[in-house]
Amino acid sequence: MKNIALRLSYDGSRYHGWQVQKTEISVAQTLEDALTKICGHPVKTVGCGRTDAGVHALRYCANFRTDCTIPVERIPLAVNAQLPADIAVIDAVEAPEDFNAIGSCIKKEYIYKILNRNIRDPFLEKRVCFYPQRLDIERMQRAARAFEGRHDFRAVRSLGTETKTTVRTVHWCRAEREGDLITIAICADGFLYNMCRAMVGTMVYASYGKLEPEEIPALLETGDRRLTGPTMPPQGLYLNQLWYNGAVGEMMEK
Repeated sequence: MKNIALRLSYDGSRYHGWQVQKTEISVAQTLEDALTKICGHPVKTVGCGRTDAGVHALRYCANFRTDCTIPVERIPLAVNAQLPADIAVIDAVEAPEDFNAIGSCIKKEYIYKILNRNIRDPFLEKRVCFYPQRLDIERMQRAARAFEGRHDFRAVRSLGTETKTTVRTVHWCRAEREGDLITIAICADGFLYNMCRAMVGTMVYASYGKLEPEEIPALLETGDRRLTGPTMPPQGLYLNQLWYNGAVGEMMEK
C-alpha cells in the first residue's frame, strides 16, 4: 500500500478540533469520510498533532495508506470535491513507508492573532482574539523572548493528554504589532496541551504588569500552572508551518 502525505488547511470554527470524536464533528473524521469515498475503502489518517475546538490550520499535514489507483497528483482535486468549503487539501505526495505525520515532524510553528482595540470586528469574530484593553507590545516582546530555549513547560499547559516528558525546545517566540493586530509566532519541537495559548496568556499578563517578563524562566521552573497567565481563547490560534525531511518537507514549503 502507498503511504500518502497530504498538505491541507482548514477553518476550525465549526469543528471540535482535529481528533476524531465519539459525538462531535471533527476535521479528521470529515477528511476520512471524504477519502473513504474516493479510495473505495475505509481510510484512517494520522495527523501532525491535535488542534483544539475552534483552532485553525494554515498548514497541516496528515498521512494515510491506500491501494487505490488514483494518481497522487489528482488526489487533492478528487478529495476536495467531497469536502466542505472550510477544509481544503492543497497538495499530496507519496511518502516513505516509515513516514508518520506526527512522529516525523521536526518542528512546528503556531501563530496567535489578537485584535487589540476597543471596537470588535464582526468579520474576524472567529479568526482572532478580541482584546479591548491596550497591550504593551514591548513588554510582550520581552516576555516572548523569555520563553525561548529548552525548558520544562508544565507551568503553561492544561491537564489532558499525558506525555512522557514536558520538556520542549522553543526555537523562537516573537510578538509583532501592525496597527491594531498583534501576531505572536511560536516555533518549537513539540507542544503540550494548550501550551501556546497559555504562553500567550502569560505574555498578556506581562503586558500590564501582573508579572515581569524576566520572571518567566523562574515561573517555568516551579511547574505551577497557577503562577502563569490564562489560557487564551482558541479562535486566535493557527497552526502555521511544519518542517519535515524529504519530499514531504518540500511539499510543506510550497
